[in-house]
Amino acid sequence: MTTMTTTMTTTIATTTKAQPAEDRTQAAPMRHEMKHQISPAEDLVLSRRLRQLFAHDNYAGEDGTYLVTSLYFDTPYDDAVREKLAGVSRREKFRLRYYGEDTSFIRLEKKFKHNGLCGKRSARLSAAQAQELIEGEYDFLLESKDPLLAEFYSKLRGKALRPKTIVRYSREAFLYEPGNVRITLDRNLASGLGSVDFLQPDTFYMRASEPLTILEIKYDAFLPEIVRMAVQVPHRQAQACSKYVICRRFD
Repeated sequence: MTTMTTTMTTTIATTTKAQPAEDRTQAAPMRHEMKHQISPAEDLVLSRRLRQLFAHDNYAGEDGTYLVTSLYFDTPYDDAVREKLAGVSRREKFRLRYYGEDTSFIRLEKKFKHNGLCGKRSARLSAAQAQELIEGEYDFLLESKDPLLAEFYSKLRGKALRPKTIVRYSREAFLYEPGNVRITLDRNLASGLGSVDFLQPDTFYMRASEPLTILEIKYDAFLPEIVRMAVQVPHRQAQACSKYVICRRFD
């Protein structure tokens, strides 16, 4: 059994279809995060169980899944990759992201970790602004009053952050309101092979790994017992896993 340290709750609330965690606030509180790499057979069993217990998030299509496409930024020395591999306790990375095939709704996201807890801040960008960033035009960031865009500008100039690679995968996400729990199953991980044209529909993507699913569980102060039991996968231990690092192997 997977070992999970958690505070138990004895009250099981009715599952509701809540707003995706990414949409709730611009600056979310620090959260707990666990990751597991599971096989297709394990995914089949687990996904059936989760569908019976929890609601999909608001991005889900008819089959409960949707595409996630991200363009990651890194320094000339690949600090984000190196810090992840070295297990640095305090680190951050920036990315552009959109869902499905709709590039009219794009976010700049900063994901950060500190002593095992994770957080995320985001800001809305237009497709034209995203294209400017891809082409190395950053001055428009200074026109915004959003502190995240100002910080991103300082990192682009001070640390020479540049777009590195596109990461794309199919996601099935489940929500459970007590504990603000979000469970995701990410499948068909693909790399843009160093391409940064993530707004182009004809960008070529190559499978980035053998068939596997990345299971992630995020929650606030406590993990409800119903969730802890539902996500159990025999003989699997939580482990560090970065989709960005996996896809950078192809650069």
